[in-house]
Amino acid sequence: MTDQSMYRPTDGEPFMNEAQRQYFRDKLLSWRDEILLEAKETIQRLQEESDHYPDQTDHAISEAGRAVDLRARDRQRKLIAKIDAALQRIEDGTYGYCARTGEQIGLKRLEARPIATLSVEAQEWHERQEKSYRSG
Repeated sequence: MTDQSMYRPTDGEPFMNEAQRQYFRDKLLSWRDEILLEAKETIQRLQEESDHYPDQTDHAISEAGRAVDLRARDRQRKLIAKIDAALQRIEDGTYGYCARTGEQIGLKRLEARPIATLSVEAQEWHERQEKSYRSG
């Protein structure tokens, strides 16, 4: 990994040059590592918790907490799949380009959402389509 604190992509350089690809690769790998660590800690905590509560209320609270943890882990699993897909796009040269239009997604959007596959305009169009489909 490179030192991310030293380099920041700018609009004044060629889009998705090697330095930018490495920057986003490192950012995605770091994010993935954080998620995996959190998941490992959640699993350890769930394994250490006792299911033997003398009070039904305590047991119910524990079960509700487990359900929340499991939903969060499911969201994390899906996020890891999106991160892995983004890493694959870096490798195949399609990272940073809109899956719908082929245009550049833009550095600001990628910085905010490194797993983005659509430009802001294409994402807004997609959301309008979903909204009209749901309401229609």
